[in-house]
Amino acid sequence: MQRRKFSREFKLEAVKLVRERGVSVSQAARDLDLHENVLRKWVREQQVDPGSAFPGHGVMKPEQQEIERLRRELARMKAERDILKKAGGLLRQGLDMKFEFVAKHRGIWPVSWICETLGVSRSGFHAWLVRAPSARARSDEEFGAKVRASFISSYRTYGARRVWHDLLAEGLSCGLHRIERLMRVHGLKARPRRRGLPKDDGLRSVIADNILDRQFTAEAPNQRWIADFTYIWTAEGWLYVAVVIDLFSRRVVGWSMSDTMTAQLVTDALMMAIWRRGKPDALLHHSDQGSQYTSEQFQRLMADNGVTCSMSRSGNVWDNAAMESFFSSMKTERIGRKTYRTRNHAKADVFDYIERFYNPTRRHSTLGYLSPMDFERQAHVA
Repeated sequence: MQRRKFSREFKLEAVKLVRERGVSVSQAARDLDLHENVLRKWVREQQVDPGSAFPGHGVMKPEQQEIERLRRELARMKAERDILKKAGGLLRQGLDMKFEFVAKHRGIWPVSWICETLGVSRSGFHAWLVRAPSARARSDEEFGAKVRASFISSYRTYGARRVWHDLLAEGLSCGLHRIERLMRVHGLKARPRRRGLPKDDGLRSVIADNILDRQFTAEAPNQRWIADFTYIWTAEGWLYVAVVIDLFSRRVVGWSMSDTMTAQLVTDALMMAIWRRGKPDALLHHSDQGSQYTSEQFQRLMADNGVTCSMSRSGNVWDNAAMESFFSSMKTERIGRKTYRTRNHAKADVFDYIERFYNPTRRHSTLGYLSPMDFERQAHVA
């Protein structure tokens, strides 16, 4: 199996989930389809030297290795000092209070560091986390809580049918009409769709035929990818987001974000997709006729990787309807009702939507109400 590669942008956003947004390493790793140790390594690397983390490939010289070791030791010593300072008198308290402290601060320091400093075991902490609640009778109150949890976890975007499939996936037996009733009782109503903004295609240099011809399915991964980009308004100006989707599972396999609408934006998104999925054997890539996709830079990348180019007809959004559907969902379910102070805030939210919600969790009607990652797992291709 080919080793997966990740861009510096992906690593930095993954680390932000843990360090800035309080998500545990284990949860973030599950959401992003990463091994926990890989993400933990990224977090520590960024903690030691935020400015030069993830520089790329290469072997460090002995003196660089020694500097790196000393930096790691210093980071560990500072962490132990800060943990003890914040923990106060917890060292004399019981396990429950210590475990509560670990759970509260695991987004700041690695769990292993906190546990070792407080004198508790990691296995004990994880057992404390998953301790089963007491059994309760099946009732509307219980189902209502589960319905609300599903609705909230979808960022208030799921209707009754998707919530119903969430509960069925948990092994609960209930009818769709009951879910509809409970959602009405609790005032849970999915957000309506909003119209998007028009797109400026810009200058064109190379126009390919519409080979895809609206065939938005694939029999296997890496046969048909679709691509496009959109833009998000922030107080600092526009943020442009390019995305690549595999039509087999509707999984977002590549993305890129920038404050400029250049060929580099779409090139980086395709490069991420190739890194994550491996160099394709016979791939069709479909986009619109925008100047970014017809640029020499982008066309050269496709030629170097043996990718066949397909493009929508001029001004015909239905030729890339599956891509338009994704952006519509992202704006309806996450972006459309938010105001972003900075581009970085918008970037973090887009990353969260794609890598922690859409790919691993969001149920897709064309996939039998499975998420893209679950669909791939069932097809034994993950």
